[in-house]
Amino acid sequence: MKTLRNLTLAALACAVVALPYAQAYDKPAAKGDIVAVAASAGSFNTLVAAVKAAGLVETLQGAGPFTVFAPTDEAFAKLPKGTVEDLLKPENKEKLVAILTYHVVPGKVTAADVKTMKAKTVNGKELSLKVADGKVSVDNASVVKADVMAKNGVIHVIDHVVLPN
Repeated sequence: MKTLRNLTLAALACAVVALPYAQAYDKPAAKGDIVAVAASAGSFNTLVAAVKAAGLVETLQGAGPFTVFAPTDEAFAKLPKGTVEDLLKPENKEKLVAILTYHVVPGKVTAADVKTMKAKTVNGKELSLKVADGKVSVDNASVVKADVMAKNGVIHVIDHVVLPN
C-alpha cells in the first residue's frame, strides 16, 4: 500500500510540474495572421468580407507587422443603410481599399505604445489617436478591446468605421 501511495504522490507531483507546460501547448499557437485571427473571432464578418472584396487578403497575411484598427460587425451596421453593400460592389473597389487601408498602420503598435498623436496609415493619410482617462480613441471611434495578437501584427477592436477625409 505504501508503494502505491508513493507512486500516486510521485504521479501527482509530475502532473503539477508538467501542468504549465501542458497548458501552454493547449492554447492556440500565437494565433494566425491578421486575417485568420479576425475571421476566427466571429465579430468581424463584414470586415473580412470587405478585405476579400478589396483584394487585401494576401497583403494582410504577409509578413507585416501591421496594426489594424478593426471595426466590428456592429460598427459597420452603424453606417447608413446600403453603404456596406455598395462598397462591396466591384466598381467601388478603389474606394473600399482606401477605407480599409485607412484602418491599418504599418508596424506593431500595442496599447502600451499608444499616445495622443497622429499615425500615418497604409493609405497615406493620418489617423488621430487620443488617449484620455485611460481610454483610446481613433478619429471618431473608441478602442473597445486592445492587443488582439496575430503572428504578423496586432488588432485593436473599434466601435465605428473610421473614414479618411
